[in-house]
Amino acid sequence: RLAILRVHSRDKRIGPDVDLETMAKATPGMSGADLANLVNEAALFAVRRNSQVVERIDFENARDRVVMGARRESLVLSAEEKRATAYHEGGHAILTVVLPNADPLHKVTILPRGMALGVTWSLPEERHTYSKEFFEDVICKAMGGRVAEKIVFGHLNSGAANDLEQATGIARRMVREWGMSEKVGPMAWHSQQQVFLGEDLMTSGREYSDETARLMDEEISRILLEQEQRAHSLLMKHRPALDMVADALLEKETIDGSEVAALVQASLGDSTEHNTQSIG
Repeated sequence: RLAILRVHSRDKRIGPDVDLETMAKATPGMSGADLANLVNEAALFAVRRNSQVVERIDFENARDRVVMGARRESLVLSAEEKRATAYHEGGHAILTVVLPNADPLHKVTILPRGMALGVTWSLPEERHTYSKEFFEDVICKAMGGRVAEKIVFGHLNSGAANDLEQATGIARRMVREWGMSEKVGPMAWHSQQQVFLGEDLMTSGREYSDETARLMDEEISRILLEQEQRAHSLLMKHRPALDMVADALLEKETIDGSEVAALVQASLGDSTEHNTQSIG
């Protein structure tokens, strides 16, 4: 990625504060076309600022646009919606910092982007295999927004739909495909199989019994409920930090991961449960 960024930046006037190596590390999974688009978007942001050089802030804004979607300038949240979004994203952010296997937190914002009212963005580390504990932390983090709103406001809303979809999808694969359920065992099951017959795709029957299906559903539900309870326990423990992060978001709209980590430390001091990669 670094080599590709260097190629596409050769004909641009790049500011001295731009570190392409850091930008390369912060763009995992991007294709060559994505990286070319990133550099072009950064140049456009510089032009809009009437700047003669492309600076770090332009690359940051371009990356946010490419990864999270364009800002929805026309969408204006009510004070109540903005506060709920601040606690929702604050819940995700706090858990990203304190969970031991979570990817480092990059930034959190309550500025609407794409279809989201707010975004909590981690920087995935380069991995080729993933542990059961990693997936459990991903699910727990996904539950953080929903749980934070329930703790603070005492009710739930539809804003956590994508979080639940992500969490359920991971839990399902843990049980059915990755052998991460002791009750189901070391087997890879799929609900349906597609069979190619001539020009048609036909779906074969389910390859496991009703009893196994019930067991898998129970295990998926167990994983989700356990991680929801874990999220609740951690956010109750870090409730002062949750309030501080929400207040900071309402004031600044966007804060970076180091500020979230500092607020956690300021509220409780050192904790053995902190993600030292994020807190530093």
